[in-house]
Amino acid sequence: MDMTLEEFIELLQDIKEDVDFENCTTLIDDHVLDSFDILSTISALNEEFDISIPAAEIVPENFNSAAALYAMVERLLDEE
Repeated sequence: MDMTLEEFIELLQDIKEDVDFENCTTLIDDHVLDSFDILSTISALNEEFDISIPAAEIVPENFNSAAALYAMVERLLDEE
């Protein structure tokens, strides 16, 4: 992936600007992101990275933090 974690966080902040993606590690567990935010994030990541996030990947562990999302995208890109 040609994007740093910092740039990835900026992308996430474009989707949902009032969230502390840099420090929050409980985005799902603490209901920081709702289902609409998750769908918006999936859509934006699919478009930005030309990937398709499978349903099996849409679990709290992958969406609780920017680092987890970043790792998931990297893994999906590697699998292509």
